[in-house]
Amino acid sequence: MSTEKLDEQLMKELKELDKGGRCKPEERIITGYLPPREDRGPRYTIKGHKKDYIRLNSNSYLSLSNHLAMIKAADEACRKYGVGPGAVRFIDGTFEPHVALEQRIAEFTGMSAAKIFNSAYTSNCGAAFGISDQQTYWIGDELNHNSIIRAMRIVGVQRGNKAIYKHNDMADLHRCLENIPESVKRVVVVFDGVFSMRGDYAPVDQILETIKPFENKFEQGLITMEDDSHGIGAYGSTGRGTAEYTQGQPDIIVGTFGKAFGVNGGFIASSKAVIESVRQRADTYIYTNPLGVADCAAAIEAINICDSPEGIERLINLKNRQDQLRQGISSLGIESIPGSHPVIPLLTRDSEKTKKMVTYFFNRGIMVVGLAFPVVPAGQEKLRIQINAAHTKSDIDEVLNVLADFQSQF
Repeated sequence: MSTEKLDEQLMKELKELDKGGRCKPEERIITGYLPPREDRGPRYTIKGHKKDYIRLNSNSYLSLSNHLAMIKAADEACRKYGVGPGAVRFIDGTFEPHVALEQRIAEFTGMSAAKIFNSAYTSNCGAAFGISDQQTYWIGDELNHNSIIRAMRIVGVQRGNKAIYKHNDMADLHRCLENIPESVKRVVVVFDGVFSMRGDYAPVDQILETIKPFENKFEQGLITMEDDSHGIGAYGSTGRGTAEYTQGQPDIIVGTFGKAFGVNGGFIASSKAVIESVRQRADTYIYTNPLGVADCAAAIEAINICDSPEGIERLINLKNRQDQLRQGISSLGIESIPGSHPVIPLLTRDSEKTKKMVTYFFNRGIMVVGLAFPVVPAGQEKLRIQINAAHTKSDIDEVLNVLADFQSQF
């Protein structure tokens, strides 16, 4: 037996992907981390390149990944429990740090209970397994993350049992609710808290107001589910995410420890009944080993930091730096999408210009993400810049200088 024939076919398919502009570039390998010093934030070294780089493509919004308290907590947990659980949760793979993290994130989000997963992606799938049956009707924002879309497919949501509303359009959401068949007993309205390609957010307060007239229409309830992976820890005055920012609390919050909290893993936070249903029914929970205890211990410490004066200081600097960049790009006449999140898109509306900008930034020691057609629709091409709490005023000045230089040359 051999994969020779399969290899040949796969290479043809990969060439077609490349021809269509959908192939991912070769992965860069980070070889080192240089801590902040004087007036500059952290820098990273990359295999094959001599200079060090500012990262403007990191989800680590609070810059906690290298925090000594978190490293210490992870190390102590490993020494006490080992590096792996050795089993799935219900076959004695549950350790004290798993339960402690679930209690801590439930408290942080203001929910009754929580369940942790290996990622936010598997958390979204797990939530769908826990709350959906074959008759459940789903309504989602048209820009929802791939993991939400996949979750709906995995649990078998059929065309007649779903609707899509225009991005953040409450009138269209109302239309979707009005058109739900009379026979439907259970409805889920699902949306991203922060839309990661744009840096804008779901108006949770308005969503709750829009669905209010329909709350008593469905025998098994009308519930809201929010994936706040880019909001939790990074958004709101105390880092409690889009719910805090909008003063609107959804029924289910899905999130991650792998972005603002700087660790790994995901979670679902909701009522005790929802979480127990997830524990009993979610394939992505039942049939896989849990997070290692090191990740759990580090995540608990990250939440504690976020929930402290140090965390507030980091959030304040994060806000100041993103305001600095937004004001700078505005003064340069560069188009963006209004917002108050550390994801800041620079709209180029041109694929070749996007690619040139990414290369130009990299040659000047700055890593950014470029989104070109067909990854995004033609005319929506952009750079996605992500601010982290350890970035300094000097760092952002450097970024703005590079932007100004690019504009003068192209």
